[in-house]
Amino acid sequence: MDPVIIAGAGPVGLTLALALARQEVPCVVLDEGPGKDEPRPARTVVLREDTIALVERLTRMPVAEAGCRWAGWRSIRRKQVTREITFDDTESAPLHLAQHLLTGALRAALAREPLARVVVNSRVDIVEQEPSGLTVHTRGSRGTWWRGSYLVGCDGPRSTVRKLQDIRFPGRTAVERYAVAALRTDLPRPGEALLHRTPPWRTSGPSAGEIVGRPLPDGVWRLDWLLPPGKDLVTPELLVARIHETLAGWTDGATPDYELLDTGVHSVHHRLARRWRAGRVFLAGDAAHLLGALGTQGLEEGLRDADNLAWKLAAAWHHGPSEALLDSYQTERRAAVAARLRAADQVLPLLRGGGGLRAYVPGSSRGHDTLLTDGHLGRGPLGAPGAYTGSPLAPGPLEGEVPVDTPPGAPVTDVRVTAEDGSFVRLRDRFGRDALLVVLIAPGTGVWERKHWVSAGIMPRLAAAVAALPHRAELLVAENYPGAAAHTVLLVRPDGRLVTALSGVRPADLHAAAEAALGGADRTEAEAGAEAGAGRR
Repeated sequence: MDPVIIAGAGPVGLTLALALARQEVPCVVLDEGPGKDEPRPARTVVLREDTIALVERLTRMPVAEAGCRWAGWRSIRRKQVTREITFDDTESAPLHLAQHLLTGALRAALAREPLARVVVNSRVDIVEQEPSGLTVHTRGSRGTWWRGSYLVGCDGPRSTVRKLQDIRFPGRTAVERYAVAALRTDLPRPGEALLHRTPPWRTSGPSAGEIVGRPLPDGVWRLDWLLPPGKDLVTPELLVARIHETLAGWTDGATPDYELLDTGVHSVHHRLARRWRAGRVFLAGDAAHLLGALGTQGLEEGLRDADNLAWKLAAAWHHGPSEALLDSYQTERRAAVAARLRAADQVLPLLRGGGGLRAYVPGSSRGHDTLLTDGHLGRGPLGAPGAYTGSPLAPGPLEGEVPVDTPPGAPVTDVRVTAEDGSFVRLRDRFGRDALLVVLIAPGTGVWERKHWVSAGIMPRLAAAVAALPHRAELLVAENYPGAAAHTVLLVRPDGRLVTALSGVRPADLHAAAEAALGGADRTEAEAGAEAGAGRR
């Protein structure tokens, strides 16, 4: 079968290529550029625990070591600290790193994959679809025709792939604008990010009304100043004035020495593609959506796009296409991003309206700071990864279904599990392997060798039920899981989303849930047709 073609070699396209290669799907990445990423200290990304784990699992590198895990977070209004958070074992800290370091780690990992190929200086200009595949033409020094099974447009906000499919991209332009500077300096409370609203100095105009400081390794900070609406130019003189007054204000004195590394102006747009699938063509990342107001991170949603789409394309590539399974990518991911965009659109007038009666309502400032903190830290409706509650892959009512702390469609909690070879691993380490995960909650098993309990109690029945599932599945055992009683059985998708939790071994329910998670009857018919075709050959 032909490889999957990926247009775009940014973090999303490279992540998708790695995820497919890990599931033994060949792919070709068409890179418009020369294959190198210019170091830009002011262009950074913030990753939360689920996306950190995804990148480290795919790259097999400790990517977190290249960035800065924040020690804490402070929200300040004028001179008063309104909120202070210290990150510890109960809450993982966000990771802040330069984007070119993330892209470099992904490129290095992809270069070691025999099933993946990156072709530089190749821009897509023609896409022709057929029932059995598609053909893509690229222009440039390596202009040629490429044959593929599917095409995924990860080619950014001005996506050529999206335009060739005539997919609309409605939304709002320049929802927020920021002046950005990366500099090396010594600030109080190193390693702690902060949001300063209405600082008392404000001598350089209204654009100094909100400042965000995010630490990076080696004493480097990224500072973002919210700009007023409009398209006023940010001159070097004005930016330097803001740097001086901000550093002096935060150090309660004269401006400390600093080294200016990079500057820029960052505009946040909110857009959502009408369709994320057109036959064998898919969109992901900035080609499908743009968000990022109020401290949220659009790149993270692009990485989640890649994680969601990779296992579905792998299933279609290996076992035959299921239209329901492939369609679910758009349904799940578009709904999750749309929910965050709606939340931001509802909150923006409240936070950015300024003045009016609400400015005098007691406690309103503290509530605003909480909303902004949620966006920056990946919490709540503004920042948290969405659950696929309305997924078409959700099973119908099951007699043996029981509630746990994770709702169906949400990311499962990372717990220690015993793998089939008897080793102890993290549950997240088993994601993305083109296999469903069946996790038995069995307190006490962690103190015994696997050979003593693998043939005892309900294990033989459960192993037989797992072997009978309509897709490859891996049986794991955990001592505990939040909200789960002993002998609870969890069914988990390859992307780490919970399908269902069952009370004990229920082969019929487990089979029905697995079949639904793989596209239902649509997939069963596709596989039967593929097997019949193989028999005729």
